[in-house]
Amino acid sequence: MKSYIVGVGMTKFEKPETRDWQYWDMVKEAGTKALEDAGIAYDQVEQVPVGYCFQASTAGQRAAYELGLTGVPVYNVNNNCATGSTALMMARQFVEGGLNDCVLALGFEKMTRGALGGGSDGGDFKTSPVARHYGIMAARHGFEMTPPTAQIFGNAAREHMEKHGTTEAQLAAVGAKNHRHSTNNPYAQFQDAYTVDEILAAKTIHRPLTKLQCSPTSDGAAAAVVVSERFVEQHGLESKAVEIAAQAMTTDTGESFASGSCVDAVGQPMSRDAARQVYETSGLGIEDVDVVELHDCFSINELLTYEALGMCAPGESGKLVESGATTYGGRWVVNPSGGLISKGHPLGATGIAQVAELTWQLRGEAAARQVEGARVGLAHNIGLGGAAVVTVLRR
Repeated sequence: MKSYIVGVGMTKFEKPETRDWQYWDMVKEAGTKALEDAGIAYDQVEQVPVGYCFQASTAGQRAAYELGLTGVPVYNVNNNCATGSTALMMARQFVEGGLNDCVLALGFEKMTRGALGGGSDGGDFKTSPVARHYGIMAARHGFEMTPPTAQIFGNAAREHMEKHGTTEAQLAAVGAKNHRHSTNNPYAQFQDAYTVDEILAAKTIHRPLTKLQCSPTSDGAAAAVVVSERFVEQHGLESKAVEIAAQAMTTDTGESFASGSCVDAVGQPMSRDAARQVYETSGLGIEDVDVVELHDCFSINELLTYEALGMCAPGESGKLVESGATTYGGRWVVNPSGGLISKGHPLGATGIAQVAELTWQLRGEAAARQVEGARVGLAHNIGLGGAAVVTVLRR
């Protein structure tokens, strides 16, 4: 059975503590927009998976209740930075499995200012879900007094530079591209353009990553209405429908840790496996994709993801971004929204926000950031700990 996205919505992503709202306000705004986009009422929704990381259990209910009190099942989903796409995957599975005809996937986060922590429990890495990942890093690079997530990705960047000759300017080119793209996105947390030199001159978070190559903490929410082919036909939603052509989630395997490399520990093998699965399922390859929203939590992860998705050979990703192949006028447009680096990264909302952007792109509704002739989109969302979700959408 096929599944389709017929409605999407999101809030503007905001710097934490700058807007007077609660997480349920965010969800009401994003969810209402998605339902209105689809032209349906909340009482037509049969199940609601809700993704978030930093609120208490059943916060999903508290948020969804702002849309209606219909008694439908609400699921609370937490999968680190891949939380939003995990909620979306649940919605798709409910529909494609024949359980439901209409499911609403929600994702939100209300965060605090400052660098994102390492996922540890009160600073005790022995009990942290990501202790093994940071152990890999510490064994090879030691442990410095810098933000843990920036540190493990920064060390992955150092490894890539040492092995492949990737330059700091190539890493900065990722940030320059995504900040430039965000100037056309009214939902983006930041809408300022920077040159490569300005990005290199910004404050260093963990060498070689500067502040303008790191995703910020953010508040915000996103929503997507996922329905069956039957629902599309019954409600005349063909003009709105974007097919979920394939979707796959992978988690860590032995390859993530066997090499002792931070490149593997932060998830490149997971991303590669998820991409392979969606290509096989959909019959589409990266050569068929027009527009990509990928998980650029740090500039190095965009480069690692180019390689994992098959956009270039291993080690060639720095040259790829430098060539202009991943921006307007190039082979693909990657992160037209501005990506996590500039659009923002409220963890639970990110994966659904990526799909919202791709839905607008494939419908031709992305205004000044529209990718001309876009027919196939790919979303990539990854969480340390770990999970990688790759989704292919087709119009």
